[in-house]
Amino acid sequence: MNTRYHKYYIIIGFFVLTLSACVTKKYERPTLNSNDLYRDNSGADTTTIADLPWKTLFSDAELQALIEQGINENLDLKQAIERIRIAEATLLQSKAALLPSLTGEVSVTDSKQSKAALNFPPGVNINLETQTYRAQLSTSWEADIWGKLSSAKKSAYATLLQSDAAKRAVQTQLIANIANAYYNLLALDKQLSITEQTIKIRRADVEAMKALKEGAVVNGAAVVQSEASLYAAEVSLPDLKRSIRETENALSILLGKGPGTISRTTLDQQVLYSDLRTGVSAQLLQNRPDVLAAEYAFRTAFENKNVARAFFYPSLTLTASGGLSTLTLENFFNNSIFYNLIGGLTQPIFNKGQNKARLRTAEAQQQIAFYAFQQTLLTGGQEVSNALFAYQTASEKENTRAKQIASLTRAVDFTKELLRYSSATNYTDVLTSEQSLLAAQLNGIDDRLQKLQSVVNLYKALGGGWK
Repeated sequence: MNTRYHKYYIIIGFFVLTLSACVTKKYERPTLNSNDLYRDNSGADTTTIADLPWKTLFSDAELQALIEQGINENLDLKQAIERIRIAEATLLQSKAALLPSLTGEVSVTDSKQSKAALNFPPGVNINLETQTYRAQLSTSWEADIWGKLSSAKKSAYATLLQSDAAKRAVQTQLIANIANAYYNLLALDKQLSITEQTIKIRRADVEAMKALKEGAVVNGAAVVQSEASLYAAEVSLPDLKRSIRETENALSILLGKGPGTISRTTLDQQVLYSDLRTGVSAQLLQNRPDVLAAEYAFRTAFENKNVARAFFYPSLTLTASGGLSTLTLENFFNNSIFYNLIGGLTQPIFNKGQNKARLRTAEAQQQIAFYAFQQTLLTGGQEVSNALFAYQTASEKENTRAKQIASLTRAVDFTKELLRYSSATNYTDVLTSEQSLLAAQLNGIDDRLQKLQSVVNLYKALGGGWK
């Protein structure tokens, strides 16, 4: 007899699962064109710098310490971690929805009837006041016939994965921001150093022009021009110092601390990671946290549509309650047992279009999530292409700039010598060559900065920094 019942249970369970599969659909990753997103990169090598730990990419010990501090203390990252905890709590709640609820209740009720309202005959004396003592347990359970509750659980799980991917995206962005700010700070230090050195040279030029004027080699205009050139260099110092202070303050905020001095090395000490392998663009689906987060958002919307579809079908709810109830406390455990069992099937017939609106909303939200997923992937490919090309152009400029600086350095030396020993030139030529040299030196620092930051941006664009 028991074996026969077991067969019935198996058949009923299989029938329920079949019905659920007809209503809710199984998630499958949408088809997206993830090939050839990088532009001018048709290689098939899957080796990518995104798989490198960030300590391998950034060899500067000071920068490593700053990134470590940022990961531990950055407030945006801490907020992302708290969002993961919220998603975990929501997932636990959705899992518990598949289980029956259980509540306990203990109550004492005192009631008294009005004698006049009962209309008893004269002479009848009945106790109109009663006390009821009750202790009960109640339970309720909704059978997940159409997969509504399980889809809600899958939606919560996808939201948890999205929160975790978003946290990794915050970490990737944080590492890139710290590294870029650090390199920018080193570039400003270098610009300040060159400017201060230029000021020293121009002060010496002023003294030299005064001596040459006394020797009737140059006139007073050359002295005034040399002084103006000195002031032009000096006036740029406050702006450089302000930029350094602001960059230090911004970097301090990334580290989760108040504004302060940042410990650092120099721009010349930086060793650039040059093996910039990008892999294939399809790897963005696994490496970029924001792409992963966008897919999980789509998966959440997909499961929410399953939930909305299940609302059109009847729900089966089983409720039960039982316990002890008596009018006297002395007889609380004597013949006072009671119970109720209720099985209910609820089919929506007319609910003012709520189910249709819920389904249409879920379908639109799923489509929006799909477009966002596609957009994030395309943006990732764009960022990789831009960062890679920025590195290539910075390398080209750096090589040409070095030749330009060398030529301008010789030009400054030649014009100064001509000014001393020949009347074929004047101080305007010296001033022009010096200003050109200073501009080239400062631009050379920008070239170096672009090259360093393009490596950082490429690393971030490929999805590095969270593994």
